[in-house]
Amino acid sequence: MKAAVITFPGSNCDRDLAVAFEGAGAAVTRVWHKDADLPAGTDIVAIPGGFSFGDYLRCGAIAAQSPVAAAIKAFAAKGGHVLGICNGFQVLTETGLLPGVLMRNAGLKFVCKTIDLRVETANSAFTNLWDKGAIARMPVAHHDGNFTIDAEGLARLRDEDRIAFTYAANPNGSTADIAGVLSANRRVLGMMPHPERMAEAAHGGTDGSVLFRSLLAALALA
Repeated sequence: MKAAVITFPGSNCDRDLAVAFEGAGAAVTRVWHKDADLPAGTDIVAIPGGFSFGDYLRCGAIAAQSPVAAAIKAFAAKGGHVLGICNGFQVLTETGLLPGVLMRNAGLKFVCKTIDLRVETANSAFTNLWDKGAIARMPVAHHDGNFTIDAEGLARLRDEDRIAFTYAANPNGSTADIAGVLSANRRVLGMMPHPERMAEAAHGGTDGSVLFRSLLAALALA
């Protein structure tokens, strides 16, 4: 598996994400936001957490206009796999690759702690090594993680089995406790929790590594 990890000014989880992919057996290329093309043979594009462009305007809004964002959208349109974590999730909603918006946390405070996630579907390249209903512990660290979507959009996500993760205890006010969602073709995942920060035993747990191993297994069979 060849992974392209994007870096924007203000990204701070790009190295962590690259290391997590490498730990799962992927070959990783780091890509700068001004690059207009992705590396040849890319299997998965990963957009890390952080504060792209200082989170000015809306979180992820400026990053969504960068040269690499156009390449990511084209890659996704051709059926490529894309993962956005935390600020990366915000970027994906700003590009229109995922529905909904990420609003200010309901408590108006930055939330930083390890939480329990419930796996809502095992039917994706990102979650296939979990059982539906499994609990995974991962850290969250965000100020604008309140996933918000209207009733019609929520019904569509539920009907199409596109809710990937929910919070066991909602830390930010997200609609229906949603922590991660899939695109209509199930090849784009956005999630607020950080699997790359729970991918090695030294992190205090390895639940996050399951996501990266799931991707490797799925793409090896593709």
